[in-house]
Formats: sequence, structure tokens, C-alpha cells
Amino acid sequence: MHFLYALVNFLLLGLGLWLVGRRSVLPRFAQRRKDIGKALDEAEALEAAALEEQPETEKEKEPDALPEEPEDGGLDALRRTLGSEKALAEQVHARELEELRREAMGTARDQAVRALCLELGDHLGREPQVSRLRALEPILAERILEKISITPGDMCYLMHHDVLYVTLTSAYPLADELVDLIGQRTTALLREVGGKPSYWVKVDPDLIGGLRLRIGDTVYDMTVENRLYHLEKDLLKRPLDKVLDKESILEDMMAGIREAEPQLDTFQLGRVLSISDGICWLDGLADIMYGEVVEFDCGERGMILDIEPQRIGCVVFGDYENIESGSRVRRVGRIASVPVGEALLGRVVDPLGQAIDGKGRIRTDLKRPIEYPAPGIPDRRSISVPLHTGIKAIDALVPIGRGQRELIIGDRQSGKSALAVDAILNQRGKNVACIYVAIGQKETAVAELRDKLEKYGAMSYTTIVSAPASSSASMQYIAPFAGAAMSEYFLYSGQDCLIIYDDLSKHAVAYRELSLLLHRPSGREAYPGDVFYLHSRLLERAARLTEEAGGGSVTALPMIETQMGDISAYIPTNVISITDGQIFLETDLFNAGQRPAVNVGLSVSRVGSAAQTPLMKQVSSRLRMDLAQYRELSTFSQFGSDLDDSTRAVLSAGERMMAALCQRRYAPLPDWKQALLILAVSEGFAAGESKETMEDFESSLYAWMETYEPTIPERLKTGAKLSGEEMDRVKEALGRFVREARHGDAD
Repeated sequence: MHFLYALVNFLLLGLGLWLVGRRSVLPRFAQRRKDIGKALDEAEALEAAALEEQPETEKEKEPDALPEEPEDGGLDALRRTLGSEKALAEQVHARELEELRREAMGTARDQAVRALCLELGDHLGREPQVSRLRALEPILAERILEKISITPGDMCYLMHHDVLYVTLTSAYPLADELVDLIGQRTTALLREVGGKPSYWVKVDPDLIGGLRLRIGDTVYDMTVENRLYHLEKDLLKRPLDKVLDKESILEDMMAGIREAEPQLDTFQLGRVLSISDGICWLDGLADIMYGEVVEFDCGERGMILDIEPQRIGCVVFGDYENIESGSRVRRVGRIASVPVGEALLGRVVDPLGQAIDGKGRIRTDLKRPIEYPAPGIPDRRSISVPLHTGIKAIDALVPIGRGQRELIIGDRQSGKSALAVDAILNQRGKNVACIYVAIGQKETAVAELRDKLEKYGAMSYTTIVSAPASSSASMQYIAPFAGAAMSEYFLYSGQDCLIIYDDLSKHAVAYRELSLLLHRPSGREAYPGDVFYLHSRLLERAARLTEEAGGGSVTALPMIETQMGDISAYIPTNVISITDGQIFLETDLFNAGQRPAVNVGLSVSRVGSAAQTPLMKQVSSRLRMDLAQYRELSTFSQFGSDLDDSTRAVLSAGERMMAALCQRRYAPLPDWKQALLILAVSEGFAAGESKETMEDFESSLYAWMETYEPTIPERLKTGAKLSGEEMDRVKEALGRFVREARHGDAD
């Protein structure tokens, strides 16, 4: 009896449990529990079958043969190492099995929830429940009449029309006294504000029971249909219990029904005027706000992007072909938001935060709005902590600090994405979460990116937000804002985050498409006039906060694709003026084999050496000037062959430095190795090398230093500035390296 009381209390706002008979309900729920249990048993059977098909685990595998026993008890250490590897493999395998089990149980639970709600609706729509539900109609009417009011949207409507429509809907014909009572109360309310009511009474059997009163756009709903709608959503949102068995899931579902709080549901309704190309024009919803979420009859959702005096423009997230003109649209009552938190790390999600990597649903209750104000000036602090990318040409010439916004700009296929991926790989073990937003990319490219991050151990701290070229313009539009919302979780929780927007050129194109479909006036290059504000409010959300404001940081690396190296185009100049510097990748350098193809003359970091360690600042202080001199001389040397010795020396040194700055993909370097190499080349210790031997010189230098001078790498790892005595010692070691390792090989 307690279960039935809680159920009907939820469905009918806690009024009259004794009106619903016990004898006819309990057998139906007993049968439903058996059906749900059967579905869960089938899920467990599928799981067991899947486990049987799993390949032989690492635990069952034994090495073919152990190597010969080393000295000093090395065999024991080797056995301990093998044992730890087996234990790690067992843990990974156990996590995979647990995820498989949880996903199977979750699917069965979702199917059971939907079947349960359908069974409830079917049961409450038959006698004797119908008669008992109808007896509650006068009480429900009084509850609704206590809450009715005139909204600002209704007042605005009355300013242009002297009539406000009132519609009373019920599942069955109402008594005349009840109809007259509701009509009199609503008429009196409207006359107080100078409006003329137009009172309509309708019957809709789909409501199952209860009453629904609509005044203008506002709906006061106390129907069984609406209660079942919310019941299903609440049960589907409940996380699975830690104990994954059918009894715990059944009990959790029943607890969800018992814990649900009955309430009068008040929302606003509108209707679809027209739908085309993912843009939906709506009528009504006068009190709705920009960026708010609406839900259509078919279940698809959209976001308000344009508000005009006579209509509202909405972008549809899903398949707009299921939406028809004249259908109803419901105001959800919240701003568009996405799930955030640690649970998203290691996952590939769409711009709505839904998993698309086949690893099951993302289990987090935390959400943040996709549009959120940027931190204010008092909440920000100066950028002084470097964010090492592991790329020599970046960390030495255009350093990036935590909280900075550094633009990566260049033509197509010039290495922009490769540079960003290497920056993500270099954050391994540095407690920096990474978010990669792929806008308008090929799905195969996103899959390849994920494979590379998993191969190099970076996927565990990275989230990929994918809005591929096949997705709608609305999904590509909200993708970077969704990524920014995910990064703000780390920002305000005191952690560091790196977010990459690849790329904002396609984002601007998607926004231009939406704006043109919304009939907004176009400006330069057909872009809307607020495209600058679009990217500025996005990138301004990257910052480094004070301790009082949260203490975290978000470093943004937006990308812009240029055409034939034209950085003076509309979108490139916009983003250049928003960011704190740019890294320009030149196609000619890329084709010449310079990887990464950083143009030193056009690349700049407005933070400068504040984002470098004292050691890197010390060894690279003259590097930009020397490279600029080399590029100028190399340009003039093309027009003449008669060069003096000093010019030849400058050109030779510049070629060696450019060769030293070359770097393979997926091979980021720690800061101390970069500083050591730059010091060696800039001080002339690589004078005997050619461009072709610089890579071998670099690898030999690191190995020799760690073997013969281990104290120097340890000192360089601190990042502190070298004293005069320490600098002399490093130069002496570099001289020994050249004499013993390089000249010795030559001999």
C-alpha cells in the first residue's frame, strides 16, 4: 500500500491515494517486476557470452623464456617487474569487464523504465482508475487556479492584441460547474489587466487524467501524461547503483518513484511556423531568453539564437526532418549546457557532451552552460608560469604561458594540428587536462587523432569534442563553446587546462551559414557584423585566475586557416587582435623540410619571456635576432654568389640553428634538453656539423651528457638561471663532448 501511495502521490500531486484500488495494481506491478528481471537476466547472459569470447587474458599468459640471470639479484627485480605488469593488465581487464557489465545493465534498465511508464499509462487509463482519477478534478482545478498569473509576455501580447486565449483541456468531458468556475476565475484575472478572454474547452484522451490550463503561452499542467513524462526522464537520469544486479536496479527504480516530489508543472508552449536547413522559426514563447533550450514534440531539442518582435529563430541540434510546421515546442527552462568533470577525460564526445566513442554513457551530474561570462579583470592574474609545448621552436621563440591565448595560423597542410597534438603529448604527467575541439574535420581524422593520443599515453587526460564536417552547422557552432564550458570546470576548481580549437575558420563559416539562414544582414566577406564578438567572448574565457577566484588556468590555442598566406583577411585579423600572439606556419618553410615551419618574423608572443623559465630565457635571448639576421641575409644571398667570409659564417650558423630547431612529430622534448641544444649551437659547438648531421648531433649530445656529465642535466632540470661558474662548466662539458664524441667519430 505504501508503494501505491507514493506512486499516485507523485502522479496526482499527493491527493487521494485511497482512491486507487490495491487489488488491481499490485498484480500488474508484480508481473512488471518479473518482466524487468527477465530483461536483466538476458543482459547478464549477453555479458557472460561476451566474456567467454574474450581473448586469453594477460594473467593466463606466461613468457616463453626468461633471460639469463643477471648479476646482483637482477632476476628477482625482473620477476617483480613482470608481476607488476601482470597486475596492471589484470586491473585494466577488470575495468573493461566492469564497463561492459555496467553498459549492459544500463541498457536493460533504460528499456525497463520505458516499458514501466507505458504500463503505468495503460493501467491508469482503464477502469476503475478512471472514475477515481476524475473524482480528483475539482481539487486539481483549485490547485491550478491558486497559481495562475499574467506573465510579462502576456502583457506584451495584450499591448498589440486585446484578446488573450485561454484553453482548458482534460482527458474526459468536465462538469459544467467546474468549467464555469475556471472560466470565471480566468476572466476576472484578465480583466484586471485590461484583456478580453477567449475561453475554449477541449477534450484530449492522451492526457489519461487530470487537467491542463493554458493562458496565452503559459501552461499549468496537472495531467497524468505530464507526470509520466517527468517520471521517465527522472528515472533515466538516475545513475546506476554500484552493486550491479537486477534486484538493486529494481529497487533503485522504485526508490526513484518514491523520492519524486509532486508539483504543479508550469511551462510555456509555442508552435513551429516553418523549418528548413536546420533553422526553425517559432511563434509564442514570449518570455524566452537567448541561448535557452526548447524541446519539440518529436523529442529533438534546439537552442534560441534569434529573437524578433513577431517570431523566434531556433537552431535544431538533431534531425530537423522530424519537425513539422504547426507542431508544438516546449520551453525547457534552462540555458543550453553540457556535462563537465573528470569523467569526460579519455572520452570522445559530441558538442552536446554525449559520448560517441562506443565506451558507454558518461556518468557525471555536473553541468555548465555553454555560454558563460569571461572572468573579470580583478579575478585575473598575470601570466608567469610557462606551459611547455615540448617544441623547440615554440618554447624558445614564442613561449606560451598558462592562461595565455596563442593563435596558430597558417595555410592548409602546414602542420597546425601536428603542433597542437605535440603540445598535448608534452602535458603528460604535468597535471594539465587537455581538450581538443575538432570543428568541421573528417571523422577519419578525428579517429586517427584519438589513436595517436592513446598510443602515446595522452588520451587519459584528454577530451575530444568532435563536430565533424558531416554534422549540422548548429553543432559546429556550439562545439567550441561546449569545449570552453568543459575547460571552465578545471579553471574554477583550481586546476590547469589546455584547450585547442581546430579550427575557428570553419567555426566562422558555420556561424555565417546560421546567420544567413536567420536572415541577418551580412557584412565583409558575407560574415555577420558580430563575428568579432563571437570569437572574442569565446577566447576571453581563457585566463589564469587569482587564488580567491579559483586559482586555475585555461590556455587556449585557437587555429585559423589562411588562403595563400594572407593574414590580412577578415577572420585572421579579427582573431589576431583578440589573442596574445600568434605562431605563423609558413608553407614554403614546410615544403622545404623545416618542421615545424615557424616563421620567426611573423610569429610573436605578447607575453614574451615572462612565460619562460629563467634558463630558457638566458640561452635564447639572442636567438630571435640571430635567426632574423640569417633570414635577411639568406634572402639577399640568392641574388649574388660573391659573399665575404663573415656573411658565409652567419649563413652557416643560421642553417645549423634552423636544422637544430627541426623536430619530428610525436617527440616533444623536456625544457632542459631544448636549452642544452640551443646553448650548444648558439655558442658554436656545432660549427663542424652540417644540416644533415644536426639530428645525430642532437641525439648524441643528450646521451653523452646523461652518461658522462649526469650532474649537468640534473642542474638544468631545475630551470634556474646559470651562474657564470655554472655556465663555464657547461661549456667545458660541451667542448669535451665535441672532442670525444664528435671528432672522435670523425677520426
